[in-house]
Formats: sequence, C-alpha cells, structure tokens
Amino acid sequence: MSKKEEGSRNEFPRPDESSVVCVVEKILGGDHFIAKCSDGKKRLTRIPGRLRRKMWIKERDVVLVAPWDMQSDTKADLLYKYSNNEVRKLVQEKLIPPELLEGA
Repeated sequence: MSKKEEGSRNEFPRPDESSVVCVVEKILGGDHFIAKCSDGKKRLTRIPGRLRRKMWIKERDVVLVAPWDMQSDTKADLLYKYSNNEVRKLVQEKLIPPELLEGA
C-alpha cells in the first residue's frame, strides 16, 4: 500500500456548507434520534437504510448530519459517526465549538 493510500485511509469527513456536526441527545428508536447541532438547532435525525446495520448510535456520540432541503431546521440524515480521536482532531481544528461537547 502506498503512502498516499495510507493518508487517505486516516482521513474523515469534515463539515461543509451542506453538513453540520451534532451531538446525539436522545435515542427515539426506529433508527431516529434527536441531535443538538453546532448551529444551535435541534434536529430529528434518521439513519439512512444503507447505514442502518453498519452504524450503531448511542447518546453523546458526535455525528455529521446533512439537513434536509425542505425541512432543514427540523430534520436531517446521518452521514458519519466520529470516533473519539476524530472528535479531538475536530476540536483542535476549531471545527466543533467546545460548548457543544460540554453536555456530552
């Protein structure tokens, strides 16, 4: 494996204009949960079918979500779940406000 491939393996998605970092507040069941987002909003978030059996979510997990086009203030889809090391890197890069993690 080349060094270029190793570097890309360590990469993880960062928030952009179409996604928001959130902390899971409450599990609702049925692959739905309430997430407190870095933009100050709480969104009902669902796990898409392609990720349902691959990704297990618990309260206080840090996740990346994509707000819906039509109801962007209230609903979103899960994109990625960050590991503890990835969360530390996001905080160091100032992509996550520390206040968001205080309740986590």
